[in-house]
Amino acid sequence: MASILTFIGKAGGVFDDQVTKIMGEAFDRACKELHDKGQPQIDYEVIAKRIIEAVKNGERDPIRLRNAGLAAFGPTTTKRRSASDS
Repeated sequence: MASILTFIGKAGGVFDDQVTKIMGEAFDRACKELHDKGQPQIDYEVIAKRIIEAVKNGERDPIRLRNAGLAAFGPTTTKRRSASDS
């Protein structure tokens, strides 16, 4: 599985340790939600870019960041995520 740190470096972002940790947790949860069955690298990149963008816009909640990362994968994952968060 990929690490969000790879994508943070590519995006040119600089975040403090706490925010980086939250981003990593959100990224890992998003990848786990996809059941990490060897998705193509582009899937991980899309997730990471969406999480990084949400953080740049001020989001810090790991669940919302995970959801932002998965938003590109459609409403099916949104419904499943909402049910699993309850």
